[in-house]
Amino acid sequence: MGHVITLAQQKGGSGKTTVAINLAVAFARQGASVALVDTDPQGSMGRWFMTRRDAGREDLDFSTASAWGVPYECDKLSRTHDFVIIDTPPKVDSDLRPALRESDLVLVPVAASQVDVWATEAVLELAARERRPAMVLLNRAKAGARVTAAVAEALAGLDAAQAETVLGNRVAYAEALGLGQGVLERPKGPWSAEVEALAQEILAALDGE
Repeated sequence: MGHVITLAQQKGGSGKTTVAINLAVAFARQGASVALVDTDPQGSMGRWFMTRRDAGREDLDFSTASAWGVPYECDKLSRTHDFVIIDTPPKVDSDLRPALRESDLVLVPVAASQVDVWATEAVLELAARERRPAMVLLNRAKAGARVTAAVAEALAGLDAAQAETVLGNRVAYAEALGLGQGVLERPKGPWSAEVEALAQEILAALDGE
């Protein structure tokens, strides 16, 4: 059975979809079979996937599901894929529980603001109730900014693993998504090392579960 990774965060704008897509591309480039599941009614991941397919790239599988349809999709897809990556809407309520219950890892992106840190606590509490391991990821960070350092310190005080990798606030991520790509499929830059490092951290966390 493949691993299931859920991207979850109560606050919008944390970059869940961006992180999910770039992890999927990173794993696929390593030779893994990957399926994406979009449970967010906004449908950004679906638009990205269609743009990718129209460009002739068919290395990923894609599905949509209601919150309560996630267990069925995960059971089906994890039988035929190494990774199933679930994108969820920006909220924390009973609708998130089905995705959490299926997860081998809950990845919680946090944009560099104290408000995002506060929103993260509810996600971690829900993951803990479902007895699912969670990892917090500092995302959209501005190097050298005092707020970034303050948020990193606040995250270190939460009761959850924190990714050593930090994803920067880079235009490259948005540009790649608009083309149906991940940043690893664009010209190399600092973003390349970030995503590759994050993928390796996720693999290590899953291997140690």
